Amino acid sequence: MRTIPPALQARLDSGVTTLARCWIITRSDGAVMGFTDHDADLTVAGTLCQAGTGLTASEATARLGLQVDGSEIAGALAGDSLAESDLAAGHYDAASIEVHLVDWSEPSLNLLLAKGALGEVRREGAAFTAELRSLSARLNEESGRLYTATCSADLGDARCTVNLGDAAFHGSGTVASLAGASAFRAAGLDGFADGWFTAGKLTFTSGANAGFAVEVKAHRLALDGVLIELWQKAPEPIAVADAFTVTAGCDKRFATCRDRFANGVNFRGFPAIPGNDFVIGYPVPGRAGQSRSAGG
Repeated sequence: MRTIPPALQARLDSGVTTLARCWIITRSDGAVMGFTDHDADLTVAGTLCQAGTGLTASEATARLGLQVDGSEIAGALAGDSLAESDLAAGHYDAASIEVHLVDWSEPSLNLLLAKGALGEVRREGAAFTAELRSLSARLNEESGRLYTATCSADLGDARCTVNLGDAAFHGSGTVASLAGASAFRAAGLDGFADGWFTAGKLTFTSGANAGFAVEVKAHRLALDGVLIELWQKAPEPIAVADAFTVTAGCDKRFATCRDRFANGVNFRGFPAIPGNDFVIGYPVPGRAGQSRSAGG
């Protein structure tokens, strides 16, 4: 049961209109940010909640049972409080959030309305909209091990055991020329085979994006040099001479684990598991031990 401070309850009973909402967000990098829909900054629970983003929230929904409750917040991107580069870098992905009801004339009178996490964040120009998900959203997350044909481990983790620090699986280079907002030609990777870094992780080590890590969409050896395409646009424009490190990629198939990494003994999938064709298969007359799928 939610306990409302008596002084705040008295103001609610009197029909007071000095109410505002505040959102306190703890980002994935540990930074704590506060925002409010009031027209002036407020300090709540020791956190300064800034008004400069013009944050507003939609109507919240609450359901019985274990269904996921949700709402949305919308506002403007502001460099000194909520920066577009921080959103692009993923600092707000799955960040925890607290929603407070505050009497702005006396901020010490406040009530914690809900806790949850940020879901999908959409950007349109200088504005953004973020989905707020209740704690029950975690019940929809997969847990435990799944029986799949592909590997369930991530390349280089404790279950995989491949050492990505090995020179054969780790490269470094610089941006030689740009080929788009999220693609460039790289110098320093000439000794690696075509596709070696596809699905790997690239981390910028210098320039405006230093520290930013992103998955490699494609690594190709072209006539005009080594081409790197990224799945996600960097928070800041990529510039010539920006340095980076990149690790080998894995498509999680057994053949790749065995042939590329010589690590078949640690493969965490089930490559021989029957697929959908097995479920719809039927015996072939006159061919003992053979079957054919319904599609062919």
